[in-house]
This record gives sequence, structure tokens and C-alpha cells, in this order.
Amino acid sequence: MTTNAPRNRTISLSEQDVKSLTPLLVHKNDLEQGGSFVNKTINEKLTDVLPLLPDQFADLIIIDPPYNLTKDFETIKFNATNESKYIEYLNEWLPVVVRKLKPDGSLYMCGDWRCTAAMQKVISQHLTILNRITWQRDKGRGSTKNWKNNMEDIWFAVCNPRKYYFNSEAVKIRRKVMAPYRSNGEPKDWIETKQGRFRDTYASNLWDDISIPFWSMPENTPHPTQKPEKLIAKLILASSRPDDIVFDPFLGSGTTSVVAKKLNRRYCGVEINTDFCLLAEKRLQIADENKSIQGFEDGVFWERNSKY
Repeated sequence: MTTNAPRNRTISLSEQDVKSLTPLLVHKNDLEQGGSFVNKTINEKLTDVLPLLPDQFADLIIIDPPYNLTKDFETIKFNATNESKYIEYLNEWLPVVVRKLKPDGSLYMCGDWRCTAAMQKVISQHLTILNRITWQRDKGRGSTKNWKNNMEDIWFAVCNPRKYYFNSEAVKIRRKVMAPYRSNGEPKDWIETKQGRFRDTYASNLWDDISIPFWSMPENTPHPTQKPEKLIAKLILASSRPDDIVFDPFLGSGTTSVVAKKLNRRYCGVEINTDFCLLAEKRLQIADENKSIQGFEDGVFWERNSKY
């Protein structure tokens, strides 16, 4: 339990939060007794509950697993290893997770430069990879003896490359036009607003408009590897429809479930750390009143620092 400084908007848990939110969590015995997993946060080890979830229930799966780094996630500490051992780790759970995906579903997996090659190898054994998204992760103080680690990957894969859902219109980016072009005196491919001149463009597989959550952002939590809501929103809008089920087997502090709820999708998440599960439930309650996603307004994604 912590008390934040006045300008620090990081979501924290009070004693009352723990008391009121704990009964909302789902456990292995609940699933064994036929309890619902839809729109729920499952507080268990992933491999313990995967057999209890039905096959082919998820329209979209978003995976942000431990990278091949030494990282303390409070409940567990993940230790960096060699590539072959990391591949063994991925094979412990990914084939079973893939079975939870519908035949026309999509899967996204996040990774960094140390583990992305291993991820590609394992994913391609079970699904068809369609693309690799690279996004700018601008955070950290840099390095004096190496290039600053400033990017991460997201692998995009599907069960059936001839039958899957993708909505490119839902993820357009509104970019500021610096040198607008006119045809017969009229704007060509851009619009003029009170905030400036903009062009709505189709999203590429290179994303440079993402802000990492930090202490002054209302979505920020104490989770050490939290993904931005804006990033997850792009995946959900592109590869799912309203009321679809979005599954996150490494839920963390709940970003995937929260964004799915804000975008009128159903959700299911598994997370071993109880405090992170409670943070997810608190964020889900906040989403009942506030469905805003920073950087996504008017049906488009805005470049950083461009709207105003």
C-alpha cells in the first residue's frame, strides 16, 4: 500500500481495494466447478489453468511474456538464459495457448531483440506469421557503451492466412502535414482543423507514436513491464470486432483486459501475481467511468504531441 505524491497518478491499491476486489478474482477451483472465465481475471499459474479453458474460445490473443532477461516480477523472478532454453520455455505453454484461438483468429506476441528470433521460430511452428511490427520504446537513460535499446517487436500471426479479420480503417494515424499539397487550390489528401493541418494515413509496421506509461499518466501502474493502452488498442481494433473475446495469458496489471473493455470487447486474462490481478480489477472498474485511451480520439490515433 503506497501514497503517491500529488502529481503522481500511478494507480495503487488501498486496504479497501484489496478487500473489495479480491472476491472478483477467479481461481483454479472456480474453473473446475464450471465458473465463468469471460470478462474475468484468473489469478493462477498459466500452465495450471490452460487445460481448464475451452479450445477455440478466443478471437484474438495478445501475449506479452517474460522476455529473455533477468527480471523480478515479485511473485516470480525470470532469469535470462540461452536461446535453446528460452525456446524450451516458450514451448511449455505456447502450443496450448494456440489451441485456445479460433480458426479465423489472430495472435500477437511481444518481444525484444534478445528473444524475438526465438519467438519467431516457435510461433511459426503453429501459426502463419504475417508481419513483424517494430515500435519505438523511448524510455531509459541510454548507454555509453552500446546503442540505446529503443525498440521492441510484435509478431502478428494467424491460424488461416486466407481467412482472418483485419480492419485497417480502424487504426489510421492522424499525422501533421508540414508541407501541404494542393490541387486546384484545394487541400489534397489532408484536412484543416483548429489544431492544424492533418492527413489520416494507413498504419505501417513501424510505430513511432507510442508513449511508455510513466508516473504522470493515469494508466500507469507499478508493473515493471507495462505496455501502453494505445499500443494494445491498435492490436484490438485491427484484429477483433465488438463483442469478440480477447485473451491475454500474461495479463500483468491488466492493460489488455482494460482496453478490450473500453473498446466494447470481452476479455479474459491470466496472471500469477495477486497484486497485479487486483490492479487489473481496479483499472477495469475505473474503465466503467472513463473509456478514454491516451492518443486515440475521434476514431484515429494521433501522433505524439501533435493534436494541440
